[in-house]
Amino acid sequence: MILLLSVIIGLSVIVVFPNFSEAQSELKTFVTHSGKVIRTTGEIIDPLYTVSTVEFDPMEYLRDFDYGEVSMLPDGITVREFTIIAEDDKVMEISPGVFFNVWTYNGAVPGPTIRATEGDIVKINFINNGSKSHTMHFHGIHPAEMDGVFEIVGPGGGQFTYEFEAGPVGIHPYHCHVMPLEEHIVRGLYGVFIVDPKEGREPADEMVMVLNGFDTDFDTENNFYAANTIPFYYQHHPIQINIDELIRVYVLNMVEFDPINNLHLHGNLFDYYPTGTSTEPTFYTDMITLSQTERGIMEFEYKYPGKYLFHAHKVEFSEKGWIGMFLVNDDTEFDESDTEYDR
Repeated sequence: MILLLSVIIGLSVIVVFPNFSEAQSELKTFVTHSGKVIRTTGEIIDPLYTVSTVEFDPMEYLRDFDYGEVSMLPDGITVREFTIIAEDDKVMEISPGVFFNVWTYNGAVPGPTIRATEGDIVKINFINNGSKSHTMHFHGIHPAEMDGVFEIVGPGGGQFTYEFEAGPVGIHPYHCHVMPLEEHIVRGLYGVFIVDPKEGREPADEMVMVLNGFDTDFDTENNFYAANTIPFYYQHHPIQINIDELIRVYVLNMVEFDPINNLHLHGNLFDYYPTGTSTEPTFYTDMITLSQTERGIMEFEYKYPGKYLFHAHKVEFSEKGWIGMFLVNDDTEFDESDTEYDR
């Protein structure tokens, strides 16, 4: 018989199962390509049952847009300059007790969300501080020599400057394009590139969700799934939004190994703009299905306050971490205790 111990401290509930500690003790040992030894359970533990924290902050990433260093050419064209550093020796705790050798742009998975306006000149100063060759391949329109496929950037400080005109309007992925491509992507070398229309979009509470997962035991099957890297994070730290406020979500699927992923929104429907290249929505729905690098823009408003789930309707994915929650407030003030989730 499973014993259940509940300790109530304020509004917090800590639940301990005897077999939980046993699962934690069953560590596996892996050796990374650089020779670093990682000891990890390899299993995803729902953070509700732990007191652990992880290094990457999905809440900070959610609304963090990098507009670069801005300058102006004599003809009035805006130039946005970015510095992106690739590394492949970082070991990150991607879930409590689960450590993984991630490959990163600017130290995180996903990399920074790069943002520009259509017609801007985007200049990326790329530095490869990794031990393997890496590049940056941007989806979109640009010259062949800026495609990040044949211009391999060597390890140990190799450099390359990508420069192109931002376009077309929409949400586009960027990722490493060095073979074996699967390994470079699944370990984390990807991010989001947003190109805004010159006339702008309607003001909204904007956020980015990169749907991803990790194969922590290297068997070419993902052990967990998430929106913005950390499984279950937005379930236990609901995203605060306001009633009757336009919400705009830039969503990108980067899950490797699985042919499709999807996203279902509870208690509402949304206008959906595939790839974001049109200013008119293609359909009105509560679920989208995406293949790898497929993306789009979701727009919606909630009429009623409360807690609303969003998650993969592929149940395996949601049960392995790809699940979150919006907490809709009836005004801009909210009680921090409302973020507690009763499982």
